[in-house]
Amino acid sequence: MTGLRLDDRRASLLFLPAALLVPMFLSGCAKTQDKPPRPVATVSVVQARRASVPYVIEANGVVTPLQSVLVSPQVDGIITSVDFQEGQEVRQGQALFHIDPRPYQNAYEQALAVLQRDSVNAANAKGEYDRYQKLLAAKVITPQEGAAQMTTAGTTEATVRADRANVAQARFNLENTIIRAPIAGKTGGLLVRRGNLVRSGGVAPLVIINQVRPILVRFSIPSSQLGLILQYGAQGGLPVSAVPGGVAPASPSIDSMAAAASASVSDPAGQSAMRGVQQQGGLFGDRMTGKLSFIDNAVDTATGTVQLKATFDNANGRLWAGQFATTSLHLYDEDSALVVPTQAVVTGQRGAYVYIVDKADTARQRPVTVERTAGNLSIIATGIHEGDRVVLDGQSRLVPDAPVKLRSATDAGGGGGGAGRRGRGGRGAGRGGQPGAAGAAGATAGAGRGT
Repeated sequence: MTGLRLDDRRASLLFLPAALLVPMFLSGCAKTQDKPPRPVATVSVVQARRASVPYVIEANGVVTPLQSVLVSPQVDGIITSVDFQEGQEVRQGQALFHIDPRPYQNAYEQALAVLQRDSVNAANAKGEYDRYQKLLAAKVITPQEGAAQMTTAGTTEATVRADRANVAQARFNLENTIIRAPIAGKTGGLLVRRGNLVRSGGVAPLVIINQVRPILVRFSIPSSQLGLILQYGAQGGLPVSAVPGGVAPASPSIDSMAAAASASVSDPAGQSAMRGVQQQGGLFGDRMTGKLSFIDNAVDTATGTVQLKATFDNANGRLWAGQFATTSLHLYDEDSALVVPTQAVVTGQRGAYVYIVDKADTARQRPVTVERTAGNLSIIATGIHEGDRVVLDGQSRLVPDAPVKLRSATDAGGGGGGAGRRGRGGRGAGRGGQPGAAGAAGATAGAGRGT
């Protein structure tokens, strides 16, 4: 009886842990079943559409005068007058300085007097030579006497020619006592004043004149873009825009084009808005426009860039020599490019992707290849098709194959503004990338609201 009781006790002790685990397992199952489901994310979407997008290369440039002249004196003397104001625009041939002309006037008159004297002597020697020729023909004089008179006549004629050169030099020096502008342009700071003694060939110029109408803007582009520039700019005249100051937002023209294209992404009627942008402001809007005029003949091996120059008429004088400027070189317009707002493209560890909302309102993750960006638009090479509904806002709350709820028109007002703010940081990828802009991003958000 004692042995049986011990076995029963052991069996009851072994069964006790198992009995305790059953309630714990049942409790865990109950907790798992009680966990609330993941809430459905509310997102805004925009349809991928075809649009005409400009291909633009942006670069920072420096305004350079077409010509820059250091005005220096050609004669020595004291400046008697300065006939212009510092910073004044002067025309070619305008008198700038006067140097005391009296020494040069005296030298000129002296050279004239010497020329007159030697001219009389030469005329007399020529008459004697003619008379000796007649006497030589009559054999009244010897040939040696005739040769001597011929030498005298030739010497006096050479003296006259030398005197004429001296007169021309004296006239040149006298004329150079008035220093004139060799080119039309804007003068710089005055480096000498009235009463200063100046010398020809001096190191310091009197003033510097920069030709500012027309004017050049030089900028550099990556050598990888050289092939496209040679392809589309072989005949020259590619349009270039410039924003003076160097610190400028993204190209207004690109943003306006992007805004119109963004509108057309969700609304086919937006194509008319894009045409209106092209008709009103052209490609470059209010920017100063010029033409590509120079492509350097070699690539800078240190930087891997090629220097270009564009010519601007600069009629309003906004471009200033030495000023930094943001330039945009327009190569061509890519027709029927598949575009989505750059805000919709997410960069992950495996590359760029977007979320597509299918007919069942389920988010599907699609890897995409971004060819380039223009304004706040991304041109998609592969991954999606025209008409696909792309998630514009709320990607951070999504997981693949998750159900979503489309934002209503009432809620889109607040969400669209946030979308516009987040769309400012877009930067170009691949060829010809352009920075994004807040204005275009706002239009993109509007496109999302219309979906």
